[in-house]
Amino acid sequence: MKAQTFLPQDYRPAEDEPFMNERQLEYFRRKLEAWKQELLDQSAETLEGLQESARSVPDLADRASEETDRALELRTRDRQRKLVSKIDAALRRIETGEYGYCEMTGEPISLKRLDARPIATMTLEAQERHERRERVHRDD
Repeated sequence: MKAQTFLPQDYRPAEDEPFMNERQLEYFRRKLEAWKQELLDQSAETLEGLQESARSVPDLADRASEETDRALELRTRDRQRKLVSKIDAALRRIETGEYGYCEMTGEPISLKRLDARPIATMTLEAQERHERRERVHRDD
């Protein structure tokens, strides 16, 4: 098992240090793991709430409202599940040394972009090109 990298509490990745050095990788690994844990905790709360609300409501309007709330919770839960799998993929990229590099161009993804969206797999420019291409093909 690899030794844990020391990371000061106020550490933020900086452009003037080597890209994806041990400290930056540790910073993003911790950020991703904290985000994943937060999502898993929210999912557990959602499941508990759904189990508690699984009671028979006699009033039709109340029942319809509860079913709508339940459907919304389940959609949210599904989005969270997909996000957790993206976080897991990002954590695997950290382990394999591929994290922080664009999957399309191989160029480094900006630290600001990674800090805002740690699951990013493309540079902003590559992402924009991808979305433009997707829009063109979708309109066909």
